[in-house]
Amino acid sequence: MEEDYDFGFSEDPKFSVERYEEMIRNKDQYFFDSQAFEGIIDFYIERNDPIKALQVVEYAVNQHPFIATFFIKQAQLFAIVSQTDRAFDALTRAQTLEPSEVEIYLIRAGILSTLERYDEAMDELNTALALSENAIDVHMQIAMMLQSKGDFESAIKHLKICLEDNMEDQDALYELAFCYDVLDRHKESIGFYLQYIDSDPYSYAAWYNLGNAYHKLEFYEKAIDAYDYAILIKENFASAYFNKGNALVNIDKYEEAIKIYKETFEFEPASADTYCAIGECYEKLEQMEEARSYYKKAVKLDRNLSDAWFGIGVTLDFDGRFFESLHYYKKALDLDSHNPDYWFAIADARYKLKQMDEAEAAYQKVVELNPIDIEAWLDYSSIIYEQDRLSDAIGIISEAIKYNPDAAELYYRMVAYLFASGQYNEALNYLDLALNINTEKRHILFEYLPQLQDNKLIVDIIKKYIM
Repeated sequence: MEEDYDFGFSEDPKFSVERYEEMIRNKDQYFFDSQAFEGIIDFYIERNDPIKALQVVEYAVNQHPFIATFFIKQAQLFAIVSQTDRAFDALTRAQTLEPSEVEIYLIRAGILSTLERYDEAMDELNTALALSENAIDVHMQIAMMLQSKGDFESAIKHLKICLEDNMEDQDALYELAFCYDVLDRHKESIGFYLQYIDSDPYSYAAWYNLGNAYHKLEFYEKAIDAYDYAILIKENFASAYFNKGNALVNIDKYEEAIKIYKETFEFEPASADTYCAIGECYEKLEQMEEARSYYKKAVKLDRNLSDAWFGIGVTLDFDGRFFESLHYYKKALDLDSHNPDYWFAIADARYKLKQMDEAEAAYQKVVELNPIDIEAWLDYSSIIYEQDRLSDAIGIISEAIKYNPDAAELYYRMVAYLFASGQYNEALNYLDLALNINTEKRHILFEYLPQLQDNKLIVDIIKKYIM
C-alpha cells in the first residue's frame, strides 16, 4: 500500500536525500517540494552519478510538471549520458513553460555545438544574448563554441568583451591565451597583456600568460620576470614555478631550474612531469645518478611517460651501459613509436654494440621520420662508409641533400666520400657548392678525412674562398 508523506525543504539536503532513498527502498511514494528535489538532484550530480540524478528528475517532473527547472536539469543530464534527442525534448518542454529562461538556449547551443551544428548553435546563443540581463556568460559560451568551430579570431572578440566587463575573469584570460597561441599571435598577445596589467597590475593570471607569450617567442629572461610577478602575487602558483623552471632550462641555468621545480612540491603533489624535468636538468649537468633517480620517480608515477623511460636510457648510455640503455629506449619507443629522437638513440646504441644491420634499419627510420636531421644523415652514411659501401654512402648523402639543400655539412661529407671513391671531378664540384654555402665549416672535411689537408688542389680551391 502506498503512503503519501510530505517532506518539505530541509536546511540539510542530506535529510531529503535520506528520505528519498528510504522511499526507494520501501517502494513508497513521498511528496517533496521543489527545493527538496533540487537538493537531491544536485547531491547525485556532485557524486558524479547522472543515472540516479535522472531517476530523481523523473519523480520531480511527475510531482511538479509545471516547473521548468526540472526539465532543464533533465536536459543537462541527458546530454551528459549522450541521449541528445531526449535532451532536446526536455528543453522543448522547458521552453514551453519558461520561454525567456536563458539557460534553455545555452544548453541547447552546447549540445548543438557538440554535434558540430554550429550555425544552429549560434542562433540559440543569439537568442540567449537577446534575453540575458547579464550577457557575459553568453559571450563566454559563444567564444567556446567558436573555438570548437576553429574560428579563434572571432572567439578573441567575445573573450575581450568578457574581460571588459570583469577584469578578474581568469577563465576568459586563459581562453584568450589559448586562442592567441593557436593563431601564433604572441606579439599581439604581449601587447594585450601589458595593457591589461596597466589596468590591473595584481592579476597573477595576466602576468602568467604574459610570461608564456614571452616564452613562446624565446624571450626567456622577460618570461622569467613575468613568472616572478605572478608568483609574487600568488605565492602558491605552482604552474608559474614550473614554467619559470622551463625558461631557466632554456638559458642553461639548470641548477636554478632544479631549485624552482622542487619548489612546486610545496604547493601541489609531485608530478611525473616535474620529476622528469628535474631529471633532464641533472642529465644536462652530467650528474647521471641523480638524473636516473628522478627519471625513475617519474615512471613510478606515470608508466606511460615515454620521455622518462628515454631519460633512464640516456643516463645508462652516458655510463657506457649500452645494452641496458637499449632496453629503456625500447620502452620509450613502445609508447611513442614515431619519435625520431628515440630511433636515433636506438640506432646509436645498436652501433656501439656492433649490431650494424639493426643500427642501419634504425637510422633509416630516423631519416624517414625527420628528414631534416642533419646529424642523423651523417651518422647513417658513416656506418655505411665504415663497411666499405661507398656507393651506398654517397647515395644516402645525395638523398639527404635533397631534403637539406642548404646544409654545408652534407656537401663537405659528400666531398670526402667522392674522393674516397676516386670521383675527383665530382668531389671538386661539391667542394665549390659547400664553400659557397659556408666556408666556416670547411674543417668538417678534414676532420673526416685528415689526409685531404695535404691535397694541394683542395687547399688551393679553399684559399680562393677565404682570401
